[in-house]
Amino acid sequence: MMEKILMILILLTSLTGVCPWRTRQTYVRAGEMVALYCRHDRRSSHGDAKVIWTSSSSQERDLADMSSAEQTQMGLLVRGRSLVILSASVNHQGNYSCFPGRLWFSLIVCTTQSRECEERTQYPHICYRQEACTLNCPEVNIPAVSITNITSNGIIWNKEGEPKDGYFSSVEENDHGVYTCTRSYLYRRQEYHMTFTVVLQVKPKGKFGQAMILSPCRNGVLKVYLGATLVVDCKAVMYSDFDDVLWFDGKSEVETNNSFPVFYNYTREGNAAEIKMTASLVFKKVSEEDLSKTYTCRLDAVSGPSSFVTITLAQKAPISSLSLALGIVAVMLVIVVTVVVSVKLKMDIALFLRGTFCCYRSTSDGKSYDAFVMCYKSDTDAGLNEDDRKCLESALEERFGYTLCLYDRDVSPGKAAAEAVLDCIEQSRAVVLVPTSPDPGPGSGLLSAIHAALVERQTRLIFIQTETTEAPRSGSLPEALQLLGEAGDCVTWKGMSSMPHSSSFWKQLRYHLPAPREASNVKLLP
Repeated sequence: MMEKILMILILLTSLTGVCPWRTRQTYVRAGEMVALYCRHDRRSSHGDAKVIWTSSSSQERDLADMSSAEQTQMGLLVRGRSLVILSASVNHQGNYSCFPGRLWFSLIVCTTQSRECEERTQYPHICYRQEACTLNCPEVNIPAVSITNITSNGIIWNKEGEPKDGYFSSVEENDHGVYTCTRSYLYRRQEYHMTFTVVLQVKPKGKFGQAMILSPCRNGVLKVYLGATLVVDCKAVMYSDFDDVLWFDGKSEVETNNSFPVFYNYTREGNAAEIKMTASLVFKKVSEEDLSKTYTCRLDAVSGPSSFVTITLAQKAPISSLSLALGIVAVMLVIVVTVVVSVKLKMDIALFLRGTFCCYRSTSDGKSYDAFVMCYKSDTDAGLNEDDRKCLESALEERFGYTLCLYDRDVSPGKAAAEAVLDCIEQSRAVVLVPTSPDPGPGSGLLSAIHAALVERQTRLIFIQTETTEAPRSGSLPEALQLLGEAGDCVTWKGMSSMPHSSSFWKQLRYHLPAPREASNVKLLP
């Protein structure tokens, strides 16, 4: 199963040119040993799973499943998370991947000492004059100690073909140069080697300026797109006002005139003890000619040695038009789906958030009730009967926690109907108009006065209608009811199908009502 998943990922990579895994470039000299190690992926839950190694230079298969004879024939050794190539050749060059671990190794075998291979296999080392110094042979892509049958035979140092010791009791300037360390390993009575180049720089003791590239750079190579604008910052630390930072293009100094296609400018800051200068190399539009040059940022110091950093530009692979198109389509699809889901489920989402995060109304607005429930007489027999009306009021109060103002319960006897209704509206955050047959309320004659009060106070109105009165604008209803229906939010009562508390009627009614004043009486739906 793991092999099929890995092969699908490799196929997708070959089609789109995009690799979803982490990629590492590994350089090795022809005839030398190299070890690749598949590190644990802390984000993966397959930490104890078997590691699958595959190679693009052979059939896409688990290399660990090969027999010892097949591994020996290919010059490979697979031990758990380690893949060891005993003697690298052009046949081993290509891509290797491991799963789990989500790593992709690009192995490059250097058959000739090209400039790129030389730069990729060099490791700098700095020592200070007349101080003790120990050279360190890099531990890069070496076999793990846990691999059985491979034993280390030590390290041999030499400089320009002459044996050297990697330790200096007092290093001098004439000790600087290129040193080679060779690690040797014994496997099945045969010796294999790994060679590394260490460049020793000997600097005088004391404070001397240094220059370094701030822009993202790997092994002195900056990946860029042709035609793009590029700024490379070189930061230098200086200890004299007479020190200077310059940019060179391999032949001459780069101009500071910003009318040129390539120029540099600089800024200085600091105090008398330490000066920080940033020299910014600017490419208005990176050209193919710029890719063929080597650019050097050099700190010229009055006292002490000069310091310099060298970079080259390399062209980034252009973005595949197919990948770009697929990415745009995917983003648009996500946006469309999000909008559709939000529109379709906006009521469910609003009610869920209101219930989950306890979004209840505060009492600071001076209102005593969440809603005033007022009944009006329906012209047909389709209005809510007394049982349905009481069920509606009971569910709002006891099931969903709303505080209601009811005319037949909360209005003091003897008070004028119009005045009582307006007082209830004043003390409520919303008004719910319920069609009933017969009319138990103050009568429909007050609807015109209510409409004027609602408009003046900008009170939220929920207009409950039945299926036979779904068109308040059709002219079949009194003018006052039509005006109220147009001013508020309409919710349709559909008889028995609206009775369950999970029905669409209750969702719409709760959605249009303000949040309850407090959570003490709220009973969430299962």
